Amino acid sequence: MQTSADRKDRHQYPAHWEADVVLRDGGTARIRPITVDDADRLVSFYEQVSDESKYYRFFAPYPRLSAKDVHRFTHHDFVDRVGLAATVGGEFIATVRYDRVGADGMPAAAPADEAEVAFLVQDAHQGRGVASALLEHIAAVARERGIRRFTAEVLPANTKMIKVFTDAGYTQKRSFEDGVVRLEFDLEPTDRSLAVQRAREQRAEGRSVRRLLRPGSVAVVGVGRAPGGVGRSVLGNIRDAGYDGRLHAVNKAFPEDLTEVDGVPAHRSVRDIGDHVDLAVVAVPAEHVPAVVAECGEHGVQGLVVLSAGYAESGPEGRERQRALVRQARAYGMRIIGPNAFGIINTAADVRLNASLAPELPRPGRIGMFAQSGAIGIALLSRLHRRGGGVTGVTGVSTFVSAGNRADVSGNDVLQYWYDDPETDVVLMYLESIGNPRKFTRLARRTAASKPLVVVQGVGSAPQGHAVRATRLPPDTVAALLRQAGVIRVDTITELVDTGLLLARQPLPAGPRVAILGNSESLGVLAYDRCLAEGLRPSRPLDLTTGATAEDFRGALARALADDTNDAVVVTAIPAIGEASPGDAELARALRSAAAAVPGKPVLVVHVELGGLAEALSAAASTAPQAGAVEPAAGAAPHPGEPSPDAQHGAHSPGRPAGRPSTAVADTGAPPAPGTPAESARLIPAYPAAERAVRALAEAVRYGQWRREAMDPGKVPEYDDIDEKGAARLIDELLTRGEGLTVSDEETCELLGKYGIRVRRALPAPTPDAAAEAARTLGYPVALKATAPHLRHRADLGGVRLDLADEEQLRRAYAELTELFGKPEELRPVVQGMAPRGVDTVVRAVIDPAAGAVLSFGLAGAASQLLGDMAHRLVPVTDREATSLVRSIRTAPLLFGWRGSTPVDTPALEELLLRVSRLVDDHPEVVAVTLEPVVVAPHGAGVLGATLRLAPPPARDDLGPRTMPAY
Repeated sequence: MQTSADRKDRHQYPAHWEADVVLRDGGTARIRPITVDDADRLVSFYEQVSDESKYYRFFAPYPRLSAKDVHRFTHHDFVDRVGLAATVGGEFIATVRYDRVGADGMPAAAPADEAEVAFLVQDAHQGRGVASALLEHIAAVARERGIRRFTAEVLPANTKMIKVFTDAGYTQKRSFEDGVVRLEFDLEPTDRSLAVQRAREQRAEGRSVRRLLRPGSVAVVGVGRAPGGVGRSVLGNIRDAGYDGRLHAVNKAFPEDLTEVDGVPAHRSVRDIGDHVDLAVVAVPAEHVPAVVAECGEHGVQGLVVLSAGYAESGPEGRERQRALVRQARAYGMRIIGPNAFGIINTAADVRLNASLAPELPRPGRIGMFAQSGAIGIALLSRLHRRGGGVTGVTGVSTFVSAGNRADVSGNDVLQYWYDDPETDVVLMYLESIGNPRKFTRLARRTAASKPLVVVQGVGSAPQGHAVRATRLPPDTVAALLRQAGVIRVDTITELVDTGLLLARQPLPAGPRVAILGNSESLGVLAYDRCLAEGLRPSRPLDLTTGATAEDFRGALARALADDTNDAVVVTAIPAIGEASPGDAELARALRSAAAAVPGKPVLVVHVELGGLAEALSAAASTAPQAGAVEPAAGAAPHPGEPSPDAQHGAHSPGRPAGRPSTAVADTGAPPAPGTPAESARLIPAYPAAERAVRALAEAVRYGQWRREAMDPGKVPEYDDIDEKGAARLIDELLTRGEGLTVSDEETCELLGKYGIRVRRALPAPTPDAAAEAARTLGYPVALKATAPHLRHRADLGGVRLDLADEEQLRRAYAELTELFGKPEELRPVVQGMAPRGVDTVVRAVIDPAAGAVLSFGLAGAASQLLGDMAHRLVPVTDREATSLVRSIRTAPLLFGWRGSTPVDTPALEELLLRVSRLVDDHPEVVAVTLEPVVVAPHGAGVLGATLRLAPPPARDDLGPRTMPAY
């Protein structure tokens, strides 16, 4: 029987159901419960729906809602009757509701687990994916309220709504009765429904960023009347870049008779612009931004780039101002880059947008760049813009986003755009923090499977003003998980650029075998040593001597590339003196000619003070190179932002099959001119130091290996002896004692046993006599261990005595322990049977609220802990991942017979890792488990100690409906 408190709970407004979503076309909407205060909104919404849509909803002409209808559709108990609305600008654009029904189809209450569901979408908003988003959210609400199945009756002619249901991916039944299609589907998420949801998420978020990066018209709000200032500078940058769309200057202080600023139409308000505006760049003081946002929203602007500062970066007041900004923009369906942003750039020939503080449009190219910090964005752009000297010569970007405070658009959104952007082959990202590691690793894994993703990850906090759960994992662990997802993680901006340029210009190496050749023996030896340090397999350097000619270089490189025992070639070059010594341009032509003959292997050059060699090797205006022009003089450089006169074809992209050069087009969009010399088909990156070249090559080798392994990631094995249901019953029973529970040793062993994980029995020994009795029970030889927290697993402190062969030795060891460390009640001694000798290891799993479940492995002992020598993988772990996990630690050779020792049973260890992974994946209530030590012997692996913690599992936001970060 329900109490009055129960009835009151049924009517409390469920604020946690409110959410902002990105729709199919890239716009946004807000989803929230319908309340009694929405009567007027509902009536207004219904009046804007066509008669046909009303007929499809009610199966009869229904021109208007009666007062009874309005009452019914706005009064909900939020349990058995629920209505949700999608809103833009505070007005309804779509509604959905469910009513719980019994087996007879009549209204019912719990425990009935079926509900009828119905939608209505305004005709103007049909086709935007509104109904699909509402279905995800109403299904999540229904599951929360104990409903497991939806039914819907749809007219056969209402094909759009039938498609919404059938495309959702749920398990469903379909029948036809009395001229009506009856659909019945379970609400439990399936692999297909999650795949559908994530595909829709990618399309929607990618399109929302595309609308920002490819606007048909731009308004700069805050353009000063006099030269200078942020707004006037950005307006000039957009105009000077040759932006292909309509451009407007806006300032409420403009005189009424002012019609132009710097040749751009001038307006006092966005409302005064006669044309549609896709993007507004806002450069006004923070206190004036809300009025600008309102103008833009009312005018139908699709997105904002807010350059204005004074938000979350300035303290608590600024954080509240930032939250209000996002709420206001989303109410109008707009997305925001910023605030406190540096701006955005798109170098595509049909866009040429420089809506940033960068004074010049970067050269066009195939590299996408994302930075949170404006200062880092400037550093990235300047390094890629620079010819010669520091790094590789000329290259360019496809798109650039500096997101500032990331109040709305984040690195995840931009990654969704780059995933299927045909103009981007390589992605470079500088991330001060990762607000949603679980989602980022998922997106990174998918992106890295087709194009390289290079990341510098700062050690920062979550984005200011974001309502996201921060990860509790150490930065090194997060970095390891990123590498597991295929992310090429580097430590500095220099390494970011070095690695990105190699990946943009050269094919992926097929393996770690490196040939080294050049005219400097010492530079070759340095490169050789660095290769060894990076785990590569270099051949002995080939010294061509300082008298080598360009033809000598060409021949040596051609032979090295043709050699099947080489996967990559590093060429070292120093200035030479003499008439026969090659000039920069001549040497570059020779190297490019040899490289073009074998396009499937990467070539890198280490050069020392060769002024024009980097430019000659990289002779192109961008990584999407030019065609049909002549070679410039050595050292000549085009004007920044202008096409280079160098003749180049496209560099091979790592996203394409090895051995096939790309056919990237010139900056004009035309294909490469017929008859272009073959040697210009390859852009060869040049580096001023051997360590930089080799580090970039090593990252490419590791990424290439990941790509090959990603094609066959392995499988999560099934084990016949796992009792999943029995474990679930035991966990439920244990959790009745409390929400956070460290399980006793006996119960830990019982739960682990359900998954085939046997913990070697240990008996308490509070007295010497109890110890002797325990040893007789277990059988000699035994071990005596102190389990007090400060001594547990610390054999180095003397708290463990091993190989005690009889009672005399046991009693002597007991006396020594108590004499050294204190009373038995302080030591908590236990007696345990001896396990076969082997290598002591530790296995851990923990559920992080932001990153998810993580499995960790390393050798036991203080040395490994001090070195941080642990390897990590996201759960669930496949058999291939378990194999790589064991081999990932630096001390792994100890498991495989290092220095003549006996190799241990690593397959048994891998099986143990897989069983622990299954346990925490099947039962997220197991929030932490540690097996220590795990002794891996030549035959078998024994678990000598285990601790386990249970708690209600953290919410899985990646399994729920699509939402944007909450404010």
